[in-house]
Amino acid sequence: MTLPPGKLFLVAALLFGAALVQAANPSGPSPSGNRQLAAGPAGRTPAKPIQSKFSKPKPGSAKPGHRAIAAVQKNQRTGAPATDDWTLGNDGKVIYLTFDDGPQPVFTPKVLAVLARHRAKATFFVLGKEAAAHPELVGATRAQGHTVGNHTWDHQMLTRLIPRRMHEEIFNGVKSKCFRPPYRDTNAAVAKVAAANHQRQVLWDVDTKDWEKPGAARIERAILHGAYPGAVVLMHDGGGNRTETVAALNRALPQLRARGYTFRALPC
Repeated sequence: MTLPPGKLFLVAALLFGAALVQAANPSGPSPSGNRQLAAGPAGRTPAKPIQSKFSKPKPGSAKPGHRAIAAVQKNQRTGAPATDDWTLGNDGKVIYLTFDDGPQPVFTPKVLAVLARHRAKATFFVLGKEAAAHPELVGATRAQGHTVGNHTWDHQMLTRLIPRRMHEEIFNGVKSKCFRPPYRDTNAAVAKVAAANHQRQVLWDVDTKDWEKPGAARIERAILHGAYPGAVVLMHDGGGNRTETVAALNRALPQLRARGYTFRALPC
């Protein structure tokens, strides 16, 4: 059938318009009914960069992830779970001095005297057996502003004990929010029993090895070289003759104080 010239022009216009629409949208409608974006290289839609509020830290602020990493490190030091919000205050030059195996009638008072002389607070992880024998020393320790942690009843290697004995060693220790396993001998089972006793496990960063009795000078160097903000330092006021520890502590504290350090007790 031959169409009049006017109708031929109309049909041609409609066909041309349809061709333009197909060119603009070659793949047709998407399954969701929305127009697809123009494809990028290799047929993929170019991804728009996601702007994170941590992408450009403010001058002087922590780098992205720094706080999370710091929190994990602190909790590794204390042995607490990574989700635990109990962290050590290393926002300044703070050191946490800790003493194990007391109380001991001769050396605990000497350590307390040195701490008082240098205006330092510390934490004493005491044995339940010794605390029961010398309750007045535990009272004096707390009265001077120090904190007391549980170091078990009788200093056993906990991971080698049957569950009932492990439970007794931890639960028969002093009441505290903190627990330290002897010899740093711990595992998930030990941590679980401590948690059941409402105590957080606290380990250490700096071992002065004063228990080897290497001489006061070496203990002093260990304290000074190991010091950094937030460090937990291990020493002993019980378990033997601690004359070297007392002398080293007396010499190290004023030097650390001169560097700007302060000394706090753990929140036990």
